Amino acid sequence: MKTDVTDFAEYLESFFTDYLGAEQGASKHTVRSYRDTFILLIDYMCDVQGISIDKLSMKNFSRDVILSFLNWLQDNRNNSVSTRNQRYAAIRSFCEFLERKDPTRLATWQSIRSIKSKKTPMSTVNHLTVDGIKCLLEQVPTKDRHGRRNLTLLSLLYESGARVQELADLTPSCLRLDKPALVRLHGKGNKIRVVPLREQQVDILTTYLEENRLNTPSRSERPLFFNSSGAKLTCSGVTYILKTYAAMARAVHPELIPKQISPHILRHSKAMHLLQAGVNLVYIRDIPGHL
Repeated sequence: MKTDVTDFAEYLESFFTDYLGAEQGASKHTVRSYRDTFILLIDYMCDVQGISIDKLSMKNFSRDVILSFLNWLQDNRNNSVSTRNQRYAAIRSFCEFLERKDPTRLATWQSIRSIKSKKTPMSTVNHLTVDGIKCLLEQVPTKDRHGRRNLTLLSLLYESGARVQELADLTPSCLRLDKPALVRLHGKGNKIRVVPLREQQVDILTTYLEENRLNTPSRSERPLFFNSSGAKLTCSGVTYILKTYAAMARAVHPELIPKQISPHILRHSKAMHLLQAGVNLVYIRDIPGHL
């Protein structure tokens, strides 16, 4: 039996393939984020609005519906204001696309685009002291391969000042361990940053690559950090590893480890330590990309 394709399905596919991909040249991180937004929007339309995906059409969307969806993200899924705004950015981009593709409802798309992003509360980003970083890394056992992977991961996350997605996307080909040693990070907007590595970090990475047989040309494009199935670790997986050892470190020295910790805190910590060491601000901005 043939199933009719809805106008929503057609426009959404064209948005991702033609607009984001071919016209805008959006990064894979942007595409992934936008994809997740529309997965949530479809779930909302099915579960809350009662419209099944095969019946979902453009006429079902309005300013009030999108506002209700954004509120649902905060109230029912406990999304932060920042995450809410990120989801709205994807919808706003879709409406910009629709203004040209479906001008018969131009007023509707402009009305959705006029929704104001919420102001995010100002907060102070915590950072760990050098002693805090040392305490954190000391909690990682190195008697088994799993622990050695986690030590390599966390030490490189701090050493490179990488964003968690940049770390998760690394492959052995991104590393150069001969002098001058460096790691190549693929960041936002497809921008590449090259970060030098200290000798101690090079030793850790060398041992890790040898142990996991990642130091051969045939494995140069495999995930640098992977799970038991061989798939690359996700951002949530990296965060889980960090929080596990942070809890252990907090039990030993609660004054060194904040209650709320994330991979970004290690990134911010690296920038602060470079600043405290008298490193030029331009270097801090261009290498870790913090300031």
